Amino acid sequence: MDTNIPKRRWYQILPLVFITYALASVDRNNIGFGFSGMERDLGIGSAYAGLAAGMFFIGYLFLQVPSGILAERWSAKRVVAIAITIWSICATLTAFVETLPQLLFIRFCIGFAEGAVLPPIVLLLKCWFPQHERARANAFWMISIPFSLMVMSPICGWLLTISDWRTMFLVEGLAPLLWVVVFWFAAEDSPSKAKWLSAAERQYIEDALAQEKRAIGSQPAHLTDVLKNRNVLLLVFIWFFTQIGFSGYTAWLPTVLKEFTGSSNLVIGFLAGLPWMVALLAMPLNAAHSDHVGERRYHVAVPMAMVGIFFFLSVLAGSAHPVLAIACLIVCGGSAMSFNGVWWAIPTMFLADEVLAVAIGLINAVGNLGGFFGPFVLGFLRSTTGSFVQSSMFLALSCVFGSFLLLRLRYTKNSALSGQTASTAPRAAE
Repeated sequence: MDTNIPKRRWYQILPLVFITYALASVDRNNIGFGFSGMERDLGIGSAYAGLAAGMFFIGYLFLQVPSGILAERWSAKRVVAIAITIWSICATLTAFVETLPQLLFIRFCIGFAEGAVLPPIVLLLKCWFPQHERARANAFWMISIPFSLMVMSPICGWLLTISDWRTMFLVEGLAPLLWVVVFWFAAEDSPSKAKWLSAAERQYIEDALAQEKRAIGSQPAHLTDVLKNRNVLLLVFIWFFTQIGFSGYTAWLPTVLKEFTGSSNLVIGFLAGLPWMVALLAMPLNAAHSDHVGERRYHVAVPMAMVGIFFFLSVLAGSAHPVLAIACLIVCGGSAMSFNGVWWAIPTMFLADEVLAVAIGLINAVGNLGGFFGPFVLGFLRSTTGSFVQSSMFLALSCVFGSFLLLRLRYTKNSALSGQTASTAPRAAE
């Protein structure tokens, strides 16, 4: 970025998105800490606990494409604000469930509301950050996920120590309802609507985005046209296998740590936060290097494969070598988050505005079906085999296969997309 251009948007827009997604990550993942108490109080086993965690991702499917289209045609800010309000109410109601069907329904509703968040956010940031800044911008707000998990883990452990899982869901469910007021008054859909933005920064953004749009050109925005795009279909399948690994890891991490160490809930809470501390460093470094060299695929494929490999190694180490097992889990968690900023910059490299909302929604909707299968299959395999060995093998194969598919992605670098001048932009395909 030109150092002469003001950077107000980095300090105004990104923190708003950061906190919003941090709160979403809490309500998505705290169920893993409630498993033991919920299994006892609701009379459910590991398979049904995994099903409850996975039901979030079934609900998550439905608003992906509609929310992206609505954000593009109406307002990303309004879509996100409405979604925050609904998911906060549903997350709070989790504290009052008494039966498995009630739990499954509430988890579905939380996923349904949160499914309307990511596509509008990606589209919102596309209006504020040109392509050569986008991986860093995406990485900054997606740091909220490991940050949230790092902070949430000891808080969940502490709340479970002083009370129970119902209190945990009640306290953590109310926080987004307070935040939505701040988000509503501070966020803006585009630079043209931001009164606080300087003329120089507004002109810089508008010129860069106009150049980017000219380079990509216009494309049909119908779903059938999106489905014909080879790259989009690849991204859908890649995200599916990636989410099997990530959701399975995050949902069962506290249980795996408990099994390996036999520690108290409070200690498990602190141990579960360690992988996300590594992710806080890995994500911005990977994104900055990707922006610097103009390469995307390997910055995603390598850490994606590492997720599965190191989770499998952690299970092999097991309770016989708990320190080694924890170290592998830390590398696994850091790798799982390190590529997210780069990942969401990839679709914007070859898709025009007309089709981007539909494509992002489709990628995240179908891809996040893996978020249902991951926790459920891992829980089922653990219930039937009595260990995590087969579960870890399933997770590892999913991540490695997703990494392989990513290397099949083909697109051409473009001067408008890489942030370089036409005379210096590379012409070879990545």
